[in-house]
Amino acid sequence: MPSLLDQLSAMTIVVADTGDLEAIRRFTPRDATTNPSLILAAAQIPAYQTLIDEALKSSRKVIGTGSPVEEVVHEALDEICVIFGTEILKLIPGRVSTEVDARLSFDTEATIAKARKIINLYSDFGIDKSRVLIKIASTWEGIKAAEELEKEGIHCNLTLLFSFCQAVACAESGITLISPFVGRILDWYKASTGRDSYPGSEDPGVISVTKIFNYFKAHGYKTEVMGASFRNVDEIIELAGCDLLTISPKLLDQLRSTEGVLNRKLKPGELLGQDSSSPINQDVFNQMMSKDLMAKEKLEEGILGFSKAIETLEAQLAHRLAVLEGGSAFGHVVQEIFMLNDLDGDGCITREEWLGSDAVFDALDQDHDGRLLQADVLSGLGAALALSTR
Repeated sequence: MPSLLDQLSAMTIVVADTGDLEAIRRFTPRDATTNPSLILAAAQIPAYQTLIDEALKSSRKVIGTGSPVEEVVHEALDEICVIFGTEILKLIPGRVSTEVDARLSFDTEATIAKARKIINLYSDFGIDKSRVLIKIASTWEGIKAAEELEKEGIHCNLTLLFSFCQAVACAESGITLISPFVGRILDWYKASTGRDSYPGSEDPGVISVTKIFNYFKAHGYKTEVMGASFRNVDEIIELAGCDLLTISPKLLDQLRSTEGVLNRKLKPGELLGQDSSSPINQDVFNQMMSKDLMAKEKLEEGILGFSKAIETLEAQLAHRLAVLEGGSAFGHVVQEIFMLNDLDGDGCITREEWLGSDAVFDALDQDHDGRLLQADVLSGLGAALALSTR
């Protein structure tokens, strides 16, 4: 009998949620999505150190020998994201999502400028813009930036999406793709209700994505729906038939090793005739978001987490540049991670406290106990960082 992954791939485009090139080779997805958190995880793999070193050296030449480390790292960050994206595109037939700096999430013009820079960098590597999705947080400012970029033929993936109003605003703005976060919605409801678990069909994240998918298909919106941030295989099974699902290597492995009948749950052909909602302008968007405590909190938390992931990656890049240039190493990255994430100060980081992506947490949680100690983080960050903390 075909595996669950084989059956899922027949009805949904499976996207690899990783920056690990070996995982992409193993699962052969059509598309892949990445962000600084995933690149942070992939960057710990020794085989990829050459890619990072080349970007740092190139950025030093661009910025100048006498320029501060921070300026070199800032330049290198965009190049590294594009280098990893370019390597990923060598392994897949479709598109790669590359993220705009989350610290620009409330600045429309800066987001547009950064997106154009990323596309130009891909062009320098010979990659056509049709193979790239610019990943932007689903703030009102981010949605408006993406609307302008789409008019220029730059396709966008709106991420950190937790509410129906975010989704509809994206569809009305002609966005190519949205990434509603299933697992993070579940996290919020578990924490707020005290429930330990939800059956797949009752999972609040699954219900949210199903509603969005059904609405889009009923009204002919071209915006694709890509469920993201999964906590378990049951969530994926309940969304079989969604346009796309982006799945971590850990869950892809589970799907590939599991046999059984997978029934299609989302069926766009059955959805004609639903009522439309009123158009969403900025005032309506802000009012709806302010009333949706879950979406408001998770969007703010997500932007903070992605921003901290960028800052952590920048700290590592600064360390690596210092090593390459013979300077003093930056030996406090682990302590910085704990300062940012150990919210209750008990010396460990739980998944609920972790502000970065699930993929990075999984990569660092090598003993799979759901807790990160300083030793776990130090070990996961790899040999280059260990050299600076001996």
